Amino acid sequence: MQTTNHLLMIRPVDFKFNEQTAGNNKFQVASTESDVQSQALKEFDGFVQLLRQNDVDVTVVDDTLQPETPDSIFPNNWVSFHEDGSIYLYPMFSENRRLERRKEILEGLRDKFEVNHVSDLSFYEMQYAFLEGTGSMVLDRVNKIAYACLSVRTDEEVLQNFCMLTGYEPISFQAVDGTNFPIYHTNVMMCIGDRFAVICLDSIPDQEEKLAVTMSLTSSGKEIIEITLDQMNHFAGNMLQVANQSGESLLVMSEQAYLSLTTDQISALENYARIIYAPIYTIEKNGGGSARCMLAEIHLPER
Repeated sequence: MQTTNHLLMIRPVDFKFNEQTAGNNKFQVASTESDVQSQALKEFDGFVQLLRQNDVDVTVVDDTLQPETPDSIFPNNWVSFHEDGSIYLYPMFSENRRLERRKEILEGLRDKFEVNHVSDLSFYEMQYAFLEGTGSMVLDRVNKIAYACLSVRTDEEVLQNFCMLTGYEPISFQAVDGTNFPIYHTNVMMCIGDRFAVICLDSIPDQEEKLAVTMSLTSSGKEIIEITLDQMNHFAGNMLQVANQSGESLLVMSEQAYLSLTTDQISALENYARIIYAPIYTIEKNGGGSARCMLAEIHLPER
């Protein structure tokens, strides 16, 4: 299935602007506020409460003060969970983000979920080649297609290896923002739902690549809902469709993303899911990621 009702989230203890990631993440803005961690924690807890109130199963794990991991709130970059019981660990661009890979988190999930195999791709860090999980790749899990905009954080060779191991078809392309700067993660410019896709096609400058992505989406049965570059900058591409425990389809996003959408776009999305959104402005500003980045989908079989 494309969606799951099980999510992993990491509760921050030292969230802040990460200097190591800022060079290639133009969504990050250094804050002058002194209470970034406390504000981020308030936003995080409110987001978890929203999900649980809507009957989504959320496993929350507290981060640790040591080692220092300012971006631990975005776990979907270092790990992904699959319905065949496999777990993939990914090579991370920033040295302090590599410390987010915590084996005790995976061990804790074994109490509730079946884990058959762990594949660790982090050895690519030695070759300065990276693939940051479901940030670098937006997965069509049903049709086994991995969409990826290539960047310093998304290496084509590592992408090909992941696809070879998992049976996914890679569709890679270049994507840039309004200043022609490469987009660091695919999941800020597109989202794949069960029967729809939200995408900023204006961010793909090469017409052949744009056509290939469009054809792949439509041939796999997705209605394309386009967003603009400005909406992308407000994290409108950073959504995730989930199911709650009653089987209802939900589309999760930030308040900033929701407020950037037009009434027509909202209407189109509501054909497929009920929209829920949370105010996470401090996290978005300092971390350069939004709601989808905070959610690691657990597709593992339940025990």
